Amino acid sequence: MSKNSRLVFLPLGGTGEIGMNMNLYGYGNEIDDMKWLIVDVGITFGDDTTPGVDVILPDHEFIKERKENLQGIIITHAHEDHVGGLAYLWPDLKCPIYATAFTASIIRLKFEERGINIEDKLNIVDLSSEIQIKPFDIKFQTLTHSIPEPNSLFIKTKLGTIYHTGDWKIDDNPIVGESFDFNKLKENSEEVLAMVCDSTNVLTSGRSGSESTVRGNLAGVIKKLKNRVFVTSFASNVARLETIAAAAKESGRSLVVLGRSMHRMISVARQNGILKDIDVILSEKDAAKKKKHEVLYLCTGSQGEPRGAMMRISNQDFPHIDIDQDDCVIFSSKIIPGNEKKIFKLFNRLSELGAEVITEYDEDIHVSGHPCLDEMVDMYEHVKPKISVPVHGEYRHLKRHSSLAKELGVQFPMQISNGDILQLAPGSPYIYDQCKSGRQYLDGNRLVDYNSSHIKDRKRMSYNGVLNITCVLDKKMNLKNEPVIFSSGILSDDEYDSDEVINILEEEIYKFFDDKNNISKKEKKIYQKLETLSRNLIYKHSRKKPLTNISIVHI
Repeated sequence: MSKNSRLVFLPLGGTGEIGMNMNLYGYGNEIDDMKWLIVDVGITFGDDTTPGVDVILPDHEFIKERKENLQGIIITHAHEDHVGGLAYLWPDLKCPIYATAFTASIIRLKFEERGINIEDKLNIVDLSSEIQIKPFDIKFQTLTHSIPEPNSLFIKTKLGTIYHTGDWKIDDNPIVGESFDFNKLKENSEEVLAMVCDSTNVLTSGRSGSESTVRGNLAGVIKKLKNRVFVTSFASNVARLETIAAAAKESGRSLVVLGRSMHRMISVARQNGILKDIDVILSEKDAAKKKKHEVLYLCTGSQGEPRGAMMRISNQDFPHIDIDQDDCVIFSSKIIPGNEKKIFKLFNRLSELGAEVITEYDEDIHVSGHPCLDEMVDMYEHVKPKISVPVHGEYRHLKRHSSLAKELGVQFPMQISNGDILQLAPGSPYIYDQCKSGRQYLDGNRLVDYNSSHIKDRKRMSYNGVLNITCVLDKKMNLKNEPVIFSSGILSDDEYDSDEVINILEEEIYKFFDDKNNISKKEKKIYQKLETLSRNLIYKHSRKKPLTNISIVHI
């Protein structure tokens, strides 16, 4: 590299939102000449505003156009918001992938599901090891989180060292994995140029708490219960799965696992020497033969997912399992912002069926996997970066994180957004350039831009309904038959109301074709005029602006 080299950081996802993490590091002269490293390729999930879309991914066009200079991808850990997008975007990139053993097992499964053989590109890295991905020297540093093998990264270059924290917390007894060791961290954190750091819980004072505390509290709650117990949590929170299994054992209950993702995570953990104590798992059929106080069901669906086990049970749609009076459902998880409505609906449904619902608001049965304010202060005091770059948070989190860094004496607290290319070195940091960023939707089995016309059409149909009109015309552009009008999701179910509006629309269409001023050699203009007429009339009667399709048939 020449003496004019730059070191830059570019987030394509996860900076300005929680989820969909995708971070790029570049080293070289100009943007198009730089060598690039990707850290994490995550997803977020669709909601009511994205009808028909379940998975949302970062827009990777920037790095796709520069894939010949892409040196590799590192996945810090196996949570969906860090690894879930890899199997979808990698076919456009086809570069080496680096991950520790547990994470690699999850990656392998995701690629197998898509029919892609990744073995020749998947490199398994030992915990706390060092690798070289030129021009970057990478030191893996294990921290604590809610999943095995969470890694932070020391990314060393000739222009300085970046400390990329990944997801982390301070836990002296995390149940799964190593405890947080500041001494090990300090050994590698001399003269850190920039720290790119998790912002998730920066608005929460104090400390996140230990998983070992949850284990004791959860076991205490379950021991008091007399009927069947259902516990739901994130399948990816392996430490919590261990805690729930231990609580079941302590209370003399047999464990039943419900949900595909839960079974898969337990299987992968066992393959990697984790969750050894979960030795016996009953089937649903065998559990049905047991007395109520002898069984604990571990379920997916803590966020109210439509096909999660908990939702299916609440809808009485799970074989061999029904909620009975005085059963108990424990939500050992946090409500992710945006999921409140469907989770509260689930709470109410379970209560209607006679179950007692216990959440983190009722008992101390959940701790976060991310650092709260005091833990972040500790991290800054040990690492002492010259530059702070908050990531993994919404705007309000990034703003508070940047303020915190300033309060703690960081020379350059930098608040940036997805698409900002931040020059870290040489010189003082500044936004060197910007690139296209945004979202892609997984629509069925293909990736589409969030602004694509058919996605916009689907949203319009979802909110305003659809109007289809077919007109049969002769050679003189006269209507040969009554126009065929079909509407859905617009007009009232009241037969009179609907028929009356349709009749009025028919009359207006007849008038339209009778007026030869409306007839144009450019048929596109006829479509446009007829669409405007129809939409305006429907809006007048329904206050809806439906997706309107006009078909003209010539005979």
